[in-house]
Amino acid sequence: MDEREWQRDGWDAETRIGLLTPAGDVGPEAEFKAMSPPSATVHASRVPFAAMRQRGAMDPTIAIEAVRAFAQPPGVDTAVELLALAPLQVIGFGFTSSAYVIGRAGEQDMCTRLSDRAGGIPVVASGAAMVDAALSLEAQRVALFSPPWFDAHLIELGSQYFASAGFDVVAAASADLPSDQRSIPPAPLHAWVMANTPPEAEVVIIGGNGFRAVGVIEALERDLRRPVVTANQALLWACLTSSGSSAQVVGYGQLFR
Repeated sequence: MDEREWQRDGWDAETRIGLLTPAGDVGPEAEFKAMSPPSATVHASRVPFAAMRQRGAMDPTIAIEAVRAFAQPPGVDTAVELLALAPLQVIGFGFTSSAYVIGRAGEQDMCTRLSDRAGGIPVVASGAAMVDAALSLEAQRVALFSPPWFDAHLIELGSQYFASAGFDVVAAASADLPSDQRSIPPAPLHAWVMANTPPEAEVVIIGGNGFRAVGVIEALERDLRRPVVTANQALLWACLTSSGSSAQVVGYGQLFR
């Protein structure tokens, strides 16, 4: 018998997670891969998104029409059909703002439609994942923070989304930071959240799957002394939960503990 040690190659992963992400956005899969333990692998499929151009360039604010279209056929339906050809246990819909636009019922209908197109593979979405995460942390009063490219209308729709789930939204704002994904390192996001979190908030929710945020979770929880939920953190948590995975995520917030 050959007793040599072979290097880990990912083929024997316990959990294979599919991820639907805007074609020009590398953020969701980057954060998923940063958080995921060796026993879970992440496999992304690109979805057309009119608000992003080559190499991730985008406008300072994203148009509501483009956000709504992202969740509609044919683009995302074709993407999920292709993704579902792989041996996956679950698929995550890595796009927060569409949930705010179509509402909780619309998001659930979308997940049901996409799961059907995926041949029955469960599809979970970021909005519902953040709601379930906040509920699991037994929070009622939430501070909802969003990327700089979310305009006032989208911020209001986000507040309505969480209010419809029974939360008291005590603060809602887009971060006053550069409206460019690659121009927001962890330090200024941490400083902005620290300065804008009201004392009555029981949990901080940072929406936007393209918003670089998981790297500040542990520091914010330590400094704010309350839990922090981000879009990609909650979506990974929901994907692992939905798949029945026993994979353990180390770090990245109270949600995983």
